[in-house]
Amino acid sequence: MKIAVPDFITNSYFPAVAAVELDYFKEEGIDMELEHIFPVNKACEVMRDGGIDFVAGAAHAPLAAFKNWEGAKILGALAQGMYWMLVVRSDLDAERGDIDAVKGLSIGAAPFVDLGLRRMLTEWGIDIEKDNVKIAPVPGTGPDVSFGVQAAKVLSEGKIDGFWANGMGAETAIREGVGKLLVDIRRGDEPKKAFNYTQPVLMTTDALIEREPETAAAAVRALVKTQKAIVADVSLTTKIGEKLFPGRDAAMIADVVERDLPYYDPTVTPEFVVGMNEFMTDLGWLDGPVAYEKVVATQFCDLWKG
Repeated sequence: MKIAVPDFITNSYFPAVAAVELDYFKEEGIDMELEHIFPVNKACEVMRDGGIDFVAGAAHAPLAAFKNWEGAKILGALAQGMYWMLVVRSDLDAERGDIDAVKGLSIGAAPFVDLGLRRMLTEWGIDIEKDNVKIAPVPGTGPDVSFGVQAAKVLSEGKIDGFWANGMGAETAIREGVGKLLVDIRRGDEPKKAFNYTQPVLMTTDALIEREPETAAAAVRALVKTQKAIVADVSLTTKIGEKLFPGRDAAMIADVVERDLPYYDPTVTPEFVVGMNEFMTDLGWLDGPVAYEKVVATQFCDLWKG
């Protein structure tokens, strides 16, 4: 079987990567192959068309391929809450939370991921068009390229003024002195409701669940085992990083993942689903509210307890 991640050098989807590398999928009887498919909406389209079996990605992304949640389900959360951060160039005269500083800036964001940034700025009172905020893909991103790491590189070259990306991208820019953190929703920044715009999740199709319910259940068990293992011993993260990532990123991944450990909970709450679906309805990607059971594979919820 195949599982896709939209960013390979990432803390965001690391539990899925680790579940493959630590053989937890194998322990549950699944021979799982990891694939990098960028951006996340394309990964969901490939899953819809039968090219892969699972996606580890943003919870709202299935709506790019499965209208009104027809045909896809979330199996569990890789971690809780909005996980992208807004980083701007370090010489910008702005402190953390000073959202007016984005006016007139060029911000890099991946396709479909940019929806969260756009909605967040609107909640803050920023008029993206009138305030001349340019949001566009980061130059040089694509298949086999880590979005966050590339974003930090392009920021250092002065080709963009900031980016909206995962913790690895943010940490790279900050450590290199080229960027500074402007917004981190997970860790208390406004707007609070943005916490439930999305979160990293494990997802699959209704067809797979119906055809192979035990495989879907095994995937959930593998996810929960992986989260618990990393929380118990974060050094496992470094071992995986040294195998898969370039040297600098291998050294950094454990620090970034350790910061995320408080959010390692596979639960997908009704409150989260309501918030995510309001977000996508407001943006025109969902026709209206849908039931929790339409979004989440509730038959596997008991497995979240481990």
